[in-house]
Amino acid sequence: MSLLRDTGAGDGASKSALLTGDQAHGRVAVVDIGSSSVRLVVYDTPARLPVPIFNEKADCGLVRGLAKTGKLNKKGVVRAQAALARFIRLAKVMGVERLELVATAAVRDAADGLHFVEDIENTFKVEVQIPSGAEEARLSALGLLIGVPKADGLLGDLGGGSLDLITLDKGQFGANGTLPLGHLRLPDAVGGDIQKAGPLVEEQFAHHEWLKDIRGRTLFAVGGSWRTLARIFIEQTHYPIHIIDGFTMGYSDLRHLCQVLSGLGKESLHQMPVPRRRMETLPFAALTMDKLLNIARPEKIVFSGFGMREGQMIKGLPKEIRTQDPLIAGCETLAEKTGRFTLSGTEMRDWMSPLFAEENARYARLRYAACLLSDIGWTEHPDYRAEHAFYRVLRLPYAGMTHMDRAFLAMAVFVRYNGDPEASFAAPVLHLMEESDHRAANAVGLALRLAHTISGSAPGLISRTELKPSGGKLLLRLPTRDRSVFAGDAVERRLKTLASVLGFEGSGFGKLPDRDD
Repeated sequence: MSLLRDTGAGDGASKSALLTGDQAHGRVAVVDIGSSSVRLVVYDTPARLPVPIFNEKADCGLVRGLAKTGKLNKKGVVRAQAALARFIRLAKVMGVERLELVATAAVRDAADGLHFVEDIENTFKVEVQIPSGAEEARLSALGLLIGVPKADGLLGDLGGGSLDLITLDKGQFGANGTLPLGHLRLPDAVGGDIQKAGPLVEEQFAHHEWLKDIRGRTLFAVGGSWRTLARIFIEQTHYPIHIIDGFTMGYSDLRHLCQVLSGLGKESLHQMPVPRRRMETLPFAALTMDKLLNIARPEKIVFSGFGMREGQMIKGLPKEIRTQDPLIAGCETLAEKTGRFTLSGTEMRDWMSPLFAEENARYARLRYAACLLSDIGWTEHPDYRAEHAFYRVLRLPYAGMTHMDRAFLAMAVFVRYNGDPEASFAAPVLHLMEESDHRAANAVGLALRLAHTISGSAPGLISRTELKPSGGKLLLRLPTRDRSVFAGDAVERRLKTLASVLGFEGSGFGKLPDRDD
């Protein structure tokens, strides 16, 4: 039997489990044997940062009763074993090359947790890792850092059995703690009496004075119950982007929501967009968040769709993949899979760069992503290309984007397809942006439209032309030879529109010396 366990003796003791060597490419599966559920996620790991290709969960409730008995829930054990039999078999059929099984708080804390793991290993001939609370927090942080590499503040991951906390200093790990405040464990500990839960939660937080160091910074919220808080707010406020990852709330708004939810009964909760399985525990999750906000007092709360499982997946990948920008890597992969004979994102980015000489790093990154995505609608009927491209870009399943970034990219590609930003389906999303984002996205979209018009979306043509601001005018310089290939009424109209949006007095064609290809 081979188990990777962390003794909790500090960073050095856990490195062997947390930082495995660069492993082979191929499909990777993570089975999260959690306190409330067992979940299988399968990732495809080619030369780009992977995204899930399969995700299934089985509710088991291993942690139920743990606070009183000190042991795993017997019915939960049976359900977990059945789920594992299915998941391990599925992983093999799917051609998974690296299978990671990770058991978290309930198994770690239960008196019979090791016996449960030994049964799994002997029955299924697999290895199971049992990370310490500190290591589990670091794994969650690794998952968060996929999308927010320079995260600064506090990460809180609320599971069924524990609340894992870890500070982040521009991506570097700091103080951490694991508290027995999981959304299933807490109500068990107080017999379902939420009035008793408040003092217990406050007592647990009082042991971690370092939480006050987060004041004025960001709280990154991870875990299904806390994501439900965001989902409720999105529904109630008619917020137009129904994606939890990257959704941001203010301190006061979230505290108010948590205080309302923690005081609601079952009948009231039934009137809200709350999954049935979370009806009983959501008030406790809301209470825990409220108490955390009260002591940490962050400026804002950012909800993340990435956590421990993603951290477990990525830690075994080669460094060159771990350090990729997830948005750019995802867009490059999508462009490779869906492109026709299209010109490359790099070619378009470089061609239009003279127009954006003073852009900041965020705009430069989003502009390149928009270039990569700019041919995403080519397979659609022309009448629906703009709308299809708008929604597809807005809902990309990639990390590394705020909601404002999503709106920016959706608008840029929408405009590239001649979409109207005031269209009834697009306007609510686009109105979320600051005016500066709106102007920049519109300009990028018009530049993309011009690039595809000049080239017919074929590679190697726009690089033979040049956009040049000159004397208050925007010139499109064309080679003397084969000038007719590039010039035309549509090109002239779209050049004029781009020039007007960018504030030029006029536009026109110029000459570019011929070159030997």
